Parts: sequence; C-alpha cells; structure tokens
Amino acid sequence: MHFLNELLGLHASSHNITTLQMCARAIIVFLWALTLLRLAGQQAFGSGSALDMVLKVIFGAVLSRAIVAASPFGATLLTGAVLIGLYRLLSYISFFSDTVGRLVKGNALPLVDNGQPLPLNLRRVSFSEKDLQEGLRNSGNLDDVTQVERAYLERNGRISVVLKKPA
Repeated sequence: MHFLNELLGLHASSHNITTLQMCARAIIVFLWALTLLRLAGQQAFGSGSALDMVLKVIFGAVLSRAIVAASPFGATLLTGAVLIGLYRLLSYISFFSDTVGRLVKGNALPLVDNGQPLPLNLRRVSFSEKDLQEGLRNSGNLDDVTQVERAYLERNGRISVVLKKPA
C-alpha cells in the first residue's frame, strides 16, 4: 500500500504532487475513463445532444482534477463513475419517456419544408441561408433546396435531408 501511495501520491495536493505521480495518475485515469466510456455506450461521445455535451464537459473536468491532485483521487474516480451512471439512467428513461427525452436531448427542428427554407426556424438556431446550403451539400449531396422535401436540424446538431420523390 505504501508503494501505491508513493507512486500515485494518494495524499498529495496540487502543490506537492510530483511529475511521476501525475504521469501515473494520468495512466490510471485514462484507463478508467476508457472503461467508463465503454460502459456508457457508443453514443455517449458520438452525438451532439445537450445531454452528451454536458457529459463531455463535466466528465473531462472531473477526471482532470484526479490527475493534478486538485481533488481526492479515489473520490474523483468514483464521481466519474457516478456521472456515467447518471448518463445511462437518463438515456434509459429517455428511451421510454418522450418528455424526458425532449428535456435532456432536445427536438429535431424543421429547416426546410417542401423545398422552402423556414426563416423563423433558421433564425431560431442562428443559421444563415449559406449555413443551410452547406448542410444540404454535406448531408444530402445536393445544392438545390427545391429538391428537398424536408430538412431538419437533428438533436445531435446535424442536418438530415429527405429528398422529394421524382415525379
């Protein structure tokens, strides 16, 4: 136990932790974070929903404190696990409850309807016509909004496109 205390600086503070202790902590925190993220599921960091963004920011901030000894090492690792557990719980509840899903993940917002941009919705998300055109090129591989039946700004921040059916 003495060896682990010396290696990890379990009683160190941010003022007296050594470089070697920070490096050892970084390895452990990295492996711990990787394990927790695998438990969180593939979507945890692949999406841009509000829930995912909050997790990214707080998870990184919490675990960084363990590396630099700004907070107790074990408690900080446990807090990271609690955050992942909370994320999984909210994701699970969102699966069964549209209301909770809307609260934590948001809603898709229509940007184009029947080939016509929806200016109020574009303004609501601070999208210019050029931003919309870029999104249509990236997501729909097209440059003409009149070919679009509908386009949405999805909950993850990406644009999805439904093309008009050929006449």
